[in-house]
Order: sequence, then C-alpha cells, then structure tokens
Amino acid sequence: MNFFFVTDLHGIISRYQSLINEIKNELPNVVLIGGDLLPGFNTLYGDFINEYLIPLFEDLKNELKDKYPKIFIIMGNDDPRIEEEKLIQAEEIGIWDYIHEKKITYKGFNFYGYAYVPPTPFRLKDWEKFDVSNYIDIGCISPLEGSRTVEVKPVDIEYYTIAKDLQKLMPDDLSRAICLFHSPPYQTHLDRADLDGKIIDHIQVDVNVGSIAIKNLIENNQPKITLHGHIHESSQLTGHWQQKIKETYSYSAAWLGTELALVKFDPEFPENAERVLLK
Repeated sequence: MNFFFVTDLHGIISRYQSLINEIKNELPNVVLIGGDLLPGFNTLYGDFINEYLIPLFEDLKNELKDKYPKIFIIMGNDDPRIEEEKLIQAEEIGIWDYIHEKKITYKGFNFYGYAYVPPTPFRLKDWEKFDVSNYIDIGCISPLEGSRTVEVKPVDIEYYTIAKDLQKLMPDDLSRAICLFHSPPYQTHLDRADLDGKIIDHIQVDVNVGSIAIKNLIENNQPKITLHGHIHESSQLTGHWQQKIKETYSYSAAWLGTELALVKFDPEFPENAERVLLK
C-alpha cells in the first residue's frame, strides 16, 4: 500500500498543485492532510474552500474515477473554525472524509483525527486547548483569551483538555491505528521551535512546543503510526522528520521552505517511510 501525508499547506497554490500532480503520478491508496489548509487568517481571500479546494479535488476525482484515493483531512490552528462546515458538507460529494474527533476504519486500519494544539502565542484560539492542565508556557496566550470565529462556552475551554479528549476518542488498543494530529508530541524531534535565546520575564522560553498529552498517548497506547505538523522549522533544527517512540513511528510533514514536504509510507512497513520535497 502507498499512503501520502502532507500538512501545513497554508493555502499555497503551488503546494496543492504539487500534491495533485504526485497523486496523479503514483495513485496512492490514501492521502492524509494534517491541517493549516487555508491562507493566513488575516489574508484569507475569497472563499478558498468552495472556490479552490473543493473544485481542485472534485476535478481530480472525476479524472481518476475508481483510482481516486481515500482522503482524510483535518484543520489546524491557523484555520478559522467558521470554515469547518464547508469541509463537512464536501463529504457529501465523496472527495474526502473530515475526521477531526472521529474514527474511520479503512483497509484494515483505524484512522483517528485530532486538530487541537496546546496554547500558542497566536491570538486565534479556535483550535487551541489546554494540554494536560490549565498551565500555559511563558509567552503563550491562554485559550480563555485571544479571539475565536465560533462561540465556545468558557466552561468548556477551562475544563476540557487535549488529554481528556484523547482519552475519550482513542481506546487502549491502537495497534492498528493511524493517528492524524496537527500538533507534534512534546520533547521530540518533531516539536523543536526556533526559540533559542528568547527570554521573557528573565526566563528562557521552552523550545519544545508540542503536546504532552499526545506524547503520553503515544508512549502508553502505542499507535502504529502518528502523523504531525504545526512546527515548520523542527526538521531543519533537529535534522529529523521522523522518530520512533517505543514501537510507534511518528512522522512530520511540516516544512519551513517553499516546497511541499510529502511523506510516503506503507503502513505495513512504516520503517521504510520517506519524505520528499516537491517544488
């Protein structure tokens, strides 16, 4: 089997076109898209989903017919949640499955999606939650503050953490699970931010910005494969885009350059995964 994984395309047309071209060339079985789909919130132009994204994949589906891959998609912390309903509605024409907080079984694997990330310094909070407690790192803005494009009850923000969500979403046996996250796991090769030397209130900011809850899930429940994005510069800083955590293989397709970073893998042989950069 041939699976593709991409993330953090940020509405860049050349990246989407590179993905479409590679799908046509290789005809993968499954394509997973890990969030930050849209142009920047402050530069969001037109109706990107209805005017570009849906027609792009609809045309591909019409061209490939029965060779069209199964596509799983989630949003990321830069995507305004007010746009979510458009992704859900597009499921009706069969171009993708929107899997945030869902489980779908396909080709003998259980696919899970989860878009939330721990608190960041950014003001848009649609896809941010407290991680394992109400603690936030120095320099970050609380999910109780910032701005949102959809209304959420303050009690839900204050008391529902990423850890609680994952406990509810994913059972103990994840041996055949492929988990599509936006956030990387904490203190790994995949969550290293370019924050060296950044001091706030005389304290060095933590250079690892991933999710403790996701790291705990991987260590304790051992999914077969986990997929991550969010921190674009991590692989350039660490020299690694993947990491094995006990028996779990974790990959990141986030990339700081202009190219599309595409991870190709066979879920039965995750040790043979490769990441290519496409212009």
